[in-house]
Amino acid sequence: MKIWVDGVLRDSEDATVSVLDHGLTVGDGVFETLKTTDGRAFALTRHLRRLTRSALGLGLPEPDQDEVARACAAVLAANPLPHGRLRITYTGGLSPLGSDRGDAGPTLVAAIGTADVSPGPGAIVTVPWTRNERGALTGLKTTSYGENVVALARAREQGAGEAIFANTTGRLCEGTGSNIFVVLGGRLFTPPLSSGCLAGITRELVIEWAGAHEEDLPFEALAEAEEIFLTSSLRDVQAVNRVDARELPGAPGPVTAKAAAVFAERAAADPNP
Repeated sequence: MKIWVDGVLRDSEDATVSVLDHGLTVGDGVFETLKTTDGRAFALTRHLRRLTRSALGLGLPEPDQDEVARACAAVLAANPLPHGRLRITYTGGLSPLGSDRGDAGPTLVAAIGTADVSPGPGAIVTVPWTRNERGALTGLKTTSYGENVVALARAREQGAGEAIFANTTGRLCEGTGSNIFVVLGGRLFTPPLSSGCLAGITRELVIEWAGAHEEDLPFEALAEAEEIFLTSSLRDVQAVNRVDARELPGAPGPVTAKAAAVFAERAAADPNP
């Protein structure tokens, strides 16, 4: 496997960053995960824009989007895969041990691994921890993923594939690596960005293409929803067939099935919408 590290394509065993990189020592970094099909990344332009927003929100230097795009192209060309997970990581770079950044400049890594095609219906669980809708990192896709690791482990223990958070005010927010949509009274809703959820690229496209409404929802909406689905770069649109102990028989329901079909059709027609 070939990995791009700071301007050079290296074999995976030689693709290293310093143990003093700020992304490692304090989680000072941002990242993007893109779905790839036959050597082409989906929605690259939108992902690069979000990478830039996250970097600037964290106080990192603005990434050179042309350089990041070149890194992605080089990794895709060097690692031909029918279905892949392309990961872009951009960190604070070599720094002192502590929260202060050094002056060596950021680190850029682009790597790819195999990925499964869109999964079938899956189970979700709710967790007692909350997202902070007013935190310094709210809305940024950072490498500080400790909360997600803990919550996803809880989901796995309960036979589920994703954990869902409320925010500090008890409103529905998001999953560890996904956005959530619910059908109530036959209408499709998803929490607004003000809930503290990440501005997911697939979420954004489903809102545009399937006509979903952003709505501030109570966490209890999960117990009332007729249908539920998750979105993410690797899931696309994934139906939910169980929430905690509550079964949702027949998933995907009609609204979910339509959203999934529209997404698949539009994505196939334009790989960089």
